[in-house]
Amino acid sequence: MSLRSITAARYVTPLREGGSLPAVIEGDDDGLYVLKFRGAGQGPKALVAELVAGEIARALGLPIPELVFVDLDPELARTEPDPEIQQLIKDSAGLNLALDYLPGSINFDPVAEQVDGALASEVVWFDAFVSNVDRSFRNPNLLIWHRKPWLIDHGAALYFHHGWDGSPSHAGSPFPMIREHVLLARADDIAGADARLAPKLAREDFAAIMAMVPDAWLVGADTPADPAEHRAAYVEHFMQRLAQRQRFVEEAVNARA
Repeated sequence: MSLRSITAARYVTPLREGGSLPAVIEGDDDGLYVLKFRGAGQGPKALVAELVAGEIARALGLPIPELVFVDLDPELARTEPDPEIQQLIKDSAGLNLALDYLPGSINFDPVAEQVDGALASEVVWFDAFVSNVDRSFRNPNLLIWHRKPWLIDHGAALYFHHGWDGSPSHAGSPFPMIREHVLLARADDIAGADARLAPKLAREDFAAIMAMVPDAWLVGADTPADPAEHRAAYVEHFMQRLAQRQRFVEEAVNARA
């Protein structure tokens, strides 16, 4: 299990609807990607959440664009007239993360779009599992591409890991914020989603996903632990969350009722 690596060849355009000012870039493979900057306000922990939650979604079989590592040359800032973008590129020099750009995709409209109940239930289960606070009516973080919904933008997941000491104290959270989920009303079989999804995740899956996270993204002033210890703490968190999942499953079922 690994991510492809590309080099940013050209900064195309900013996506100003995102709080961290992501951008469409062209890679050296001629593909287009939505770049998430390591130097944005949320810092590298947002990239950790983006990568880890995204790859958990992929392991569950949920629709998510390909994630890639992006090497960013600060020289790209020289052609940008916006000083804010110039500084963001300079602050993000080196390794960043991006999602495959889905050409022709449109933002999900919760009024106009009908999502299958089984898929809605699985997305609700997944977001509760990874503590994703950002799939609301205000900000669905869903795209419609080829008439199907695609999950994007998981930088706000695992919100507890900002300043986290690695303890398992958050693993049993029922995640009451699930009541704000944009697909909750359509999630008509959350218990069935639990039965389908939980067996797809195991310790080796979490370990393989955490092994993809660069050391530099894991440690910092608020998380001084050794990278290997920190990876192990994430794996243990996910294993305990899986074991205690009935708490967030019941919370989602009750919130929908």
